[in-house]
Amino acid sequence: MKIAFLFFSFCLLLEAGISSINIAPNLVDNQFMRIKILDQKELFFDKIQGVKFAELSDVAYDKKTNILYFVGDKGSLFSFRAQFSNKIDVLKPLRASSLKRKKGKKFKKWKRDSEGLTLDGEDRLIISFEGEAKIGWFHKNSKKYGRLIRKYSLPKNLRNGRNYRSRNKSLEALAWHRKYGLLTATEWPLKMYAKKQQTIYALSGTKWHFKAEPERRSAVVAMEVMDDDSILVLERSYTGMLDPFVITLKRVNIKKCKGRECPTEVLAKMNSHKGWDIDNFEGLAKVGKNRYVMVSDNGDNFFQKTLLLYFEIL
Repeated sequence: MKIAFLFFSFCLLLEAGISSINIAPNLVDNQFMRIKILDQKELFFDKIQGVKFAELSDVAYDKKTNILYFVGDKGSLFSFRAQFSNKIDVLKPLRASSLKRKKGKKFKKWKRDSEGLTLDGEDRLIISFEGEAKIGWFHKNSKKYGRLIRKYSLPKNLRNGRNYRSRNKSLEALAWHRKYGLLTATEWPLKMYAKKQQTIYALSGTKWHFKAEPERRSAVVAMEVMDDDSILVLERSYTGMLDPFVITLKRVNIKKCKGRECPTEVLAKMNSHKGWDIDNFEGLAKVGKNRYVMVSDNGDNFFQKTLLLYFEIL
């Protein structure tokens, strides 16, 4: 009986929780190119407060309240208590909800694909969507948690769905810049641009172009604003099971753009064929000076994982 009870308890632990994991190859002092790996976690929960914990697409951190927010592809929102030092000290689920319209109704299936997440200068929770491209401000700390407050007007070229290469390649990334306000980026360039000419858009209308990575189907999946006001961009390249999965962190210097293109600097390029046990990283958040976390989308299947990578830019 005791053995059966211990086995049952062990199975419960496997169904929910957070564990340490190592996805990096052998590194000296945990350093790789221009980053240092500080901590690595796997998050495995079935549901939190009845909401399925899967397919996380972005993350944002409120330093004042120590709350880490996640959004998922199916229109889900999660809050975790989180504290960081030279490792992840605290990571505990607090709250979850499905995203809803102003009057409390759930978004229709093709309107709920939440992909980008950030906190603006007034700590408002802002979310961007694919499917029906939109950006909205949502409740984050009241009984209306997860409910839409208002939508934002998009730059002209982002309003027409026909400008996107597909419905599923629209407003993938979102960030807040202290000078330019809300910034967004599409997963793939709009049809009017070359396939390797990516663009960061300010809602005010300003835009900056930069060159995507040379790997096939390299797509922008997340971005954050760095301490020097440059943009940290997360790109992903995946073309098939037998090909390398490549995750790139790059700095886009929007202060030194010449003509139609801004200079970029690759800070880290993680390649599954070069010792990295990476997954589909899609989310990025700044949690301290030069310190960030990345989260992966597990595709809601058994073969992928929800990973949280905590790192420092050197």
